[in-house]
Amino acid sequence: MLDWDSLRYFLEVARTQRVSAAARKLGVEHTTVSRRIRALEAELDSLLFEKSRSTGFVLTDDGHRLFVYAEQMESAVHTARENLSGIGQALSGHLRIGATEGFGSYVLTPLAADFQRRYPHITLDILPVPRFVSLSKREADLAITIERPQRGPYVCTKLCDYTLRLYGTPQYLGRHAPIGTRADLAHHTFIGYVDELLFSERLRYLEDVLPDSRVTLRSTSVIAQYHAALQGRSLAILPCFIAAQDPRLVPVLEADIAITRSFWMYCHEDLHKLKRMAVLWDFMRRSIMRNTELLAGRQGAMRYLP
Repeated sequence: MLDWDSLRYFLEVARTQRVSAAARKLGVEHTTVSRRIRALEAELDSLLFEKSRSTGFVLTDDGHRLFVYAEQMESAVHTARENLSGIGQALSGHLRIGATEGFGSYVLTPLAADFQRRYPHITLDILPVPRFVSLSKREADLAITIERPQRGPYVCTKLCDYTLRLYGTPQYLGRHAPIGTRADLAHHTFIGYVDELLFSERLRYLEDVLPDSRVTLRSTSVIAQYHAALQGRSLAILPCFIAAQDPRLVPVLEADIAITRSFWMYCHEDLHKLKRMAVLWDFMRRSIMRNTELLAGRQGAMRYLP
């Protein structure tokens, strides 16, 4: 019989690729983790990791095969614990949500605070990051992102559409000639993403809408772009759920420039069975439906469920 504790150590090393990082998450000494991994490899008579100074602990082919089974066991343990210990009935426990940086900061975080007020025994971690989070590495339990996962044992739903528009400050627009058409934008400067560091092609909207635009400031962070636009030196394409909440920014060519993108919400199919996940999943869907006007830029304030 494989020892479940040894598999827990194996999973953490596989996800972090570092013995020291796995030890911190498990609350043990790094020597304990190393000893457990060596014992597991000896028990299975198989090399599970390739060790490298630069890349750390990388799964071998046998390691990848074991990882699939170990994850299934982990999910089964979580589900059994919730169903048998009464955690599900009490609606308690912990969940971690990963989301894109702008949505995570300006929409998800306020909604998470409202959720936690309603379900005080469920604790939440919010990860608003300018990249994709990995559910397979257990970086998060629930992900909200701009691309639908192509494969994996996930339950997935389209959460919503959202709109992006071109924004500038009234002061900036007051210093320039009126903008009536896209041709009038030829002499303006723009804020955008660092092209070679885009984590998704879905973010490449500036060159699609304004292919000849002159970008003078770039950032990997949409929040940094938002704050740069507030300085009144350039124009920026921003999500309405950020810019429409700030009266210091106004839309430019509102009837002409409107970009639509989508958010997808997904989690591992086993975690979807947990009652606390089901409650969070339903809460997010209903809360986002209540804020379609904000996401489309037709309203400038968050609305909460009654």
